[in-house]
Amino acid sequence: MNRWLTMTVRGMVLLAGLSVTLAAMGQQSEPAGVPDAPMPTAPKPMSDMKNQVTPGIGAPALPSPDAESQTVPTSSTSGPEAGASQSATQPPAATQAPAATGPDAGQPTPPELPAVGKGQDAVVSTIHAYTNFVLVPVTVKDSKGNLVAGLTFRDFRVFENNQRQALRLFTVDPAPLSIAYVIDQSVTEDVMAKVNNSLGAIQGALTPYDEVAVFTYNNGAKQATGFTGAQSHRLEAVLAITKATGREEGVPVNSGPLAGCSISTNGNCSDPNLQQGRSAGGTQFMMLPKEIHTLNDAILAAAVELSRRPAGRRRLIYVISDGKEYGSKATTKEVIKYLQTNQIAVYATLVGDSARWGEGYMSRFHLPFQMNDNILYKYASATGGSLDAERSLNGIEKSYAHIAEEARTQYTLGYISHQPAIDGRYRSIEVRVDRPNVEVTAKPGYYPTAQDQR
Repeated sequence: MNRWLTMTVRGMVLLAGLSVTLAAMGQQSEPAGVPDAPMPTAPKPMSDMKNQVTPGIGAPALPSPDAESQTVPTSSTSGPEAGASQSATQPPAATQAPAATGPDAGQPTPPELPAVGKGQDAVVSTIHAYTNFVLVPVTVKDSKGNLVAGLTFRDFRVFENNQRQALRLFTVDPAPLSIAYVIDQSVTEDVMAKVNNSLGAIQGALTPYDEVAVFTYNNGAKQATGFTGAQSHRLEAVLAITKATGREEGVPVNSGPLAGCSISTNGNCSDPNLQQGRSAGGTQFMMLPKEIHTLNDAILAAAVELSRRPAGRRRLIYVISDGKEYGSKATTKEVIKYLQTNQIAVYATLVGDSARWGEGYMSRFHLPFQMNDNILYKYASATGGSLDAERSLNGIEKSYAHIAEEARTQYTLGYISHQPAIDGRYRSIEVRVDRPNVEVTAKPGYYPTAQDQR
């Protein structure tokens, strides 16, 4: 009995000691204090995108660890609004250009300087914001004809109607090109053969972001294809089928036994092989038939198609021709006005007689009662384009790449016109560059229009 009682007491003591030990271990493993879980933060609404992404600039950069001096503290909150009360960072001082003084007094504040690759996005957003916004692509070359790079907005001054304009946009980002090629099929056979062989080099001067339309003309303009990708197989096929034989270079006969007409109508030669319109003379003599070169109509047809291209693309007409013009329904003055209204520049490669040294310059002068031997220089100077005169096949192929590079690597200046309304009157533009011995190429003026403000 005593032995059983003793064992029972010992068991109770062991159980009590084990309970005390477990309680002490539980107190040691429990931490001093457990923090509450973070409260969930609601995402920013889509309507607040204007505070998250700025058009033309993108999302704001994250603050760096050593940028504490550029951080402005804000009032702290707790709860769901804790994620929205972040510290507002100011842009680095390096991106804030000081106000211009002295010669730059006409530029009180620096223009918008988009980040690299965001220039064309800023162009489109600015065009949609201001109806009086004017875009001026500028090419700057040195005395040797090389493109001048590295200029800033401080080197440019823009005047409209002799009044200086403050720049609102400056970018050097290349723009995608919308090019309408106009191929002259009224040149002589030998020149046409060189042009045919050079057409395969057109795609090599373009990028996949460009788009191309092809027009041809001889006696009237024809559209070979609408706008298609510059590197597409469709363009390659169209360029192949646009090859022509050209005009036969023969010696006309207007006297002698071989010059008469066996069939006459009312005293006039009615030979169907000769041009209509009393140009063959009477029964006693034969006048030389006039050549037909409808260059104005071809450029106008290409310009109408280009005017429908969206804003933000550089609109170009590239003419491969000798520049002769006769027989068009549209006049040169009317076509130039249409080009200046729709922001279209004309570039060209002169071939044939107009590409000869000396003769190419003399062909610019118009002789009375004769056709125009070269009017392409008028289109180029009035729209801010340029010309290349090439006689060899290799030179024609190189001119494609040279002119495409020139049109792509331009300085893009933007300003808001001081004119209060779109009155349809011509406004002159003059661009000056504060560098010695440079050649500045830009459009000399424009006609205001609101058709791009969509």
